[in-house]
Amino acid sequence: MRPFLQTSSLVLLALLIVPFALYAIDFGQSGLRDALPEPHYIQSENTVANVSVFVHMATGAAITALVPFQLVPAIRRRWPALHRWSGRLIIVAGVATAVGGLVYIALRGTIGGTPMDIGFSLYGVLLLGTALQTIRHARAGRFVDHNAWALRFFWLALGSWFYRVHYGLWYLATDGLWSNPQFTGGFDLVQNFAFFLPYLLGVEIYLRRRR
Repeated sequence: MRPFLQTSSLVLLALLIVPFALYAIDFGQSGLRDALPEPHYIQSENTVANVSVFVHMATGAAITALVPFQLVPAIRRRWPALHRWSGRLIIVAGVATAVGGLVYIALRGTIGGTPMDIGFSLYGVLLLGTALQTIRHARAGRFVDHNAWALRFFWLALGSWFYRVHYGLWYLATDGLWSNPQFTGGFDLVQNFAFFLPYLLGVEIYLRRRR
């Protein structure tokens, strides 16, 4: 029963993520083709910054949608080769997501200023680090360590989706209290870190209790 519930939960999570992922992939590839219907505030005259942010969005959407399937027990057990190769692709996309975001922040900064720059840069560094550690331990055959780092990467890969879910629930409950279009309100400042750090803390607590 436990594997069934785990699989069902992961599939449901993937289905909930699909609308966000499709939108982000479409937005990212449209930006790369310079085919957005109108200029967007994240665009500039800096070609490197534009390419970086649109690669970040497209690959970020891909890892968000695909990473739940990496934890499905039946796939890992019955089709290990599929698990390995899809994992490699997800890691490459994760590295591209992190590097693209970090390059964009370095060149242009974020709309929310220094606090958002710090929060999003920390997120990018952690995403990059967990991606590299996940593949490193897998290639070395250290599968206990691989599983631990993969779990960290899993929750970070969902970060962009969590960010939007948090805002959606907050606006539904409070009509946007302590939030503004400049992302400088109290809720906005908390959100710079709340979309990934609490989940990582939960993973660390789980891993230590399991050990």
